[in-house]
Amino acid sequence: MNELILIVSLIVIFASVLLAYRLFGRGGLYAMSAIMTTFANIEVIILIKAFGMEQTLGNILFAATFLITDILSECEGKKCANKAVFIGIFSQVFFLLLSQSWLLYKPVASDDVAVEAIRTVFSNTPRMILASLAVYAVSQVFDVWLYHKWWKFTEKKFGNKRGFLWLRNNGSTLISQIINTLLFTLLAFIGTYDAKTIMSIFASSYVIFIFTSLLDTPCVYLARKISDKKKAAAQAQVEEV
Repeated sequence: MNELILIVSLIVIFASVLLAYRLFGRGGLYAMSAIMTTFANIEVIILIKAFGMEQTLGNILFAATFLITDILSECEGKKCANKAVFIGIFSQVFFLLLSQSWLLYKPVASDDVAVEAIRTVFSNTPRMILASLAVYAVSQVFDVWLYHKWWKFTEKKFGNKRGFLWLRNNGSTLISQIINTLLFTLLAFIGTYDAKTIMSIFASSYVIFIFTSLLDTPCVYLARKISDKKKAAAQAQVEEV
């Protein structure tokens, strides 16, 4: 069941990113960036075994944030991609402050059914979110920078601005995910799990990121088609006027 749920989650999450872009444009992707980073910080505290590997949940949601910045880099520009990163950082800081404030309330003991469960979950989130925040900022800013470096290289080398999307997409994401996976695993789990489990989490997380990076390439191509159609429609309206 774990494997099936992960596969379905990947399809639904990536499809949701494309749908948000189709319906709401760059604003939809900004919203998805905030949603993905917030939910990922909740999921990441859950350790499961799937495909023969120990792994934390949240990997697919974090992978989707790289899909979001790659779509924005390709279709809307570097400035918009970096804006999505800053929105993700803001949402993480807001969620950290809000979730920790929940622990300060004194519940009505006779009627309480949830506070202990909430404390169990969210008392562990500060370290996770702080680790995620630092790693997200570094790896995402690096990913956007590297995406456009690959783009300039291929355009200069081959004289084709639209070609080699697959190279800049995978060339930036796969390298950025090494930084993301290594730093987050060390910052979040040293002292929590033993070395063997930490290495297993790192290896399984990066394997998942390789898989999701390869699968998000068709999504970027589809997003570019969506963008081209929107731009063509807007141009046609201008010409009619």
